[in-house]
Amino acid sequence: MEAPIISTYIILGVALFVLLNSAAVCVYAERRIAAFIQNRVGPNRVGPFGLLQPVADVVKLIFKEDVTPSYGNRILHSLAPLIPVTTALMTVAVIPFGDGLFITDLNIGILYLLAIASLGVYGVTMAGWASNSKYSLLGGLRAAAQMLSYELPMGMAIASMVLFSMSLSLVDMVNAQIYWWGIFVNPIGFIIFTVAAFAEANRAPFDLVEAEQELVGGFHTEYSSMKFGMFFLAEYMHVVIGSMLITVFFLGGYHLPFAGYYAHLLPEAGTLAKAILDISVFGAKVAFMVFVFIWVRWTIPRFKYNQLMSLGWARLLPLSIANFVIIAFILMLINEFF
Repeated sequence: MEAPIISTYIILGVALFVLLNSAAVCVYAERRIAAFIQNRVGPNRVGPFGLLQPVADVVKLIFKEDVTPSYGNRILHSLAPLIPVTTALMTVAVIPFGDGLFITDLNIGILYLLAIASLGVYGVTMAGWASNSKYSLLGGLRAAAQMLSYELPMGMAIASMVLFSMSLSLVDMVNAQIYWWGIFVNPIGFIIFTVAAFAEANRAPFDLVEAEQELVGGFHTEYSSMKFGMFFLAEYMHVVIGSMLITVFFLGGYHLPFAGYYAHLLPEAGTLAKAILDISVFGAKVAFMVFVFIWVRWTIPRFKYNQLMSLGWARLLPLSIANFVIIAFILMLINEFF
């Protein structure tokens, strides 16, 4: 079913506003959480409780000099930061935020997501190549290898959840979890998808595309001003998008735990109370997963590159395939004998 045309534009506008401002909110949250973990104070100079620190950072980036390498490809150097931001914004189109609160319900929504996710690697790789720097190029090549490696177990984890919903629509995926969330019926898939989401977002401990201690900053070494700001924005947008997808696939989306057993006690679908409840539940789950992303960054040290690739190919991929086969076999037995 399609969302009403008026609400579609409203949902699109609100979703884009939230994503485009996610970097500012997440940066402040990350600094506060990191300070708490490390027993520090955190930002407290700019504005009350340091709330205006992200604004100060944006203003600083705007007024920095925009430098383009003399021997680099100027056109591709300028286009590269737009690709990860654009791909992150495009994923919002198929994510259901509540009952009827979605932009579009594609019957191949999961294939659309996988296709869009595979395009993100081009921005990082293009940035490394267009900079005409060996450090940037090495960071870009690492990004390509890392993101392609972890797309495979991520895709298999999603496929294992498709077996439960028997649909490629994200709306059907969420509705299939009204009684039991995906994390309860497919915990291995949840772990695989979450680890792959960290790698796809280039977040610690998988931030080998940057690796400041050996690559001088990685693929964005030759970027400054708002071009660097676009990469910075894209990283946090992918953190939020990854949290949304984990919520949709494994945390029941906008459904409360075991909501199917007491659905008659909840507000009726189509009412304002129902919309507020759905968005609040969905937002709380996404906020928790963003906290997990931040928590892991300041807890687990960065992997070495051989550990990164070994985890993806020698551990997660075989485990994801075995998990898919076992779930398919169990569901076949259930359908055959029950």
